[in-house]
Amino acid sequence: MREYDYVIVGAGSAGCVLANRLSADPRTSVCLLEAGGGDKSPLLHVPAGWAATFNNKKYDWAYETEPEPELNNRRIFWPRGKALGGSSSINGMIYIRGVPVDFAAWEQAGAKGWSWEDVLPYFVKAERQQTFDDDLHGSEGPLHVQDVVDKRPIHETFLDAMEEQGVPRNADFNGIDQAGCGYYQFTQKNGRRWSAASAYLNPARGRSNLDIKTNVQTQRIIFEGKKAIGVETERSGRVAVIKARHVIVSCGAIGSPQLLELSGVGDSERLSALGINVNHHLPDVGEHLQDHLLSKIVYGTRPDISFNREVTGVRLVPAALKWFFMRKGPLTTGSAPVGAFLYTRDGLEAPDIQVHFASGATLYNEDGKIRALSEPAMTAVVNQSRPESRGSIHINSADHRQHPQIQANYLSTELDRRTMVDGMKLLLKVFESKALASSVTTRLAPFPELDRLDDEALLNHIREDASTVYHPTSTCSIGKVVDENLRVKGLDGLSVVDASVMPYVVSGNTNAATIMLAERNADYLVANIK
Repeated sequence: MREYDYVIVGAGSAGCVLANRLSADPRTSVCLLEAGGGDKSPLLHVPAGWAATFNNKKYDWAYETEPEPELNNRRIFWPRGKALGGSSSINGMIYIRGVPVDFAAWEQAGAKGWSWEDVLPYFVKAERQQTFDDDLHGSEGPLHVQDVVDKRPIHETFLDAMEEQGVPRNADFNGIDQAGCGYYQFTQKNGRRWSAASAYLNPARGRSNLDIKTNVQTQRIIFEGKKAIGVETERSGRVAVIKARHVIVSCGAIGSPQLLELSGVGDSERLSALGINVNHHLPDVGEHLQDHLLSKIVYGTRPDISFNREVTGVRLVPAALKWFFMRKGPLTTGSAPVGAFLYTRDGLEAPDIQVHFASGATLYNEDGKIRALSEPAMTAVVNQSRPESRGSIHINSADHRQHPQIQANYLSTELDRRTMVDGMKLLLKVFESKALASSVTTRLAPFPELDRLDDEALLNHIREDASTVYHPTSTCSIGKVVDENLRVKGLDGLSVVDASVMPYVVSGNTNAATIMLAERNADYLVANIK
């Protein structure tokens, strides 16, 4: 049986980075395991294909939460990528790093060496920026970052409406100051999705010291005493053991605590009740879950404005041809071309609300899949950047095939409820601006039948409408489950490297920060794991 230097469980954003950086030394052997398949499907490369991957069991784990008490006991659909590239192969591609105050909070939580000054060089290292050329951005990294390709007049109109409400333009949300409104940057190259697999894994595929295994489900980590020595896997009913000097868990905020608990690492009482032999009592595994919650405002609009009509019916054909031959048009669109970062109150160090705007509108079908609204419409969503609410993710079975229980506990604090309501009020004022007057028709959400939307009505709408922005973090956080070098506390030969280690969710979309922390940890592993 071959023994590797490293086995990496999960080929998502962090796993792809680690596979590339660790295998760069031809003397180092690396095995990368992915439960999903490859990333050849056009759905994973056409930017607008992200919506079609949701609840597609080939590419999506299709999780859902337990009934959420503050969301009228609704279960919230949680898509997570299941293919090479992980969630970077199905996400909305928005590139946001977070702000210095985020990383200051990380340090205060025990993540020594993770301040803004410490992490900025790794953002720069990862990035191949196509617009900005300064000390805050990189131009030689593997991760292509591109401006919006399909800019539309309505995008400028929305930004004009923001300015009318006193929100200044911001040309770079990843610059000195996050506050303001403007265009998002996307992880794309020439109008094509640029996932972590595209950026990091594909350039390393030819290395003889890197083995990439797909459709392999890792059942548990194998220990000798307090040292991890490999993993037990299953593929098509066949069980195999893969040994390694160092095991890296990169399964994301859901999969990483799940694998640790299945391996006997977690709260001893919880694991014993499930008949799992306890290898190491670590009660914070699966705790401290954080996520961004969104609520949307939808207005009808003229047919010539809405994105909806261009991607439905026969109009989809010319859109597809335009993308295929020119890498332009509506299919280059990510989740939201423009947005904003806003303050809901004075005295904050950074904006506490993020806004995403799209010139179309979508609905979830009962099966969890996304479809475009049949009528022409536009959407803006608001989410709280730094929520106080904390949830948990825990297994409820010793069977690795069973999804864990996800309890997000959205809106469990008064501050979170207040911030979301105030954010909705700010956004409604934008839609009442003169700049948008000729573009909007009927308000479709929230509660079009109500002339006055007071705080109670808005909170009721949020409870009935709100969903995830797909940013779960912090279930194996630094200072609680792993140390500042991302090594699991009390164990040898075992690290966790993914969004689960973030002590706090960053202010914005999480993919950039996940790639950053993998870049930084790769440097640590190369220098210290012999």
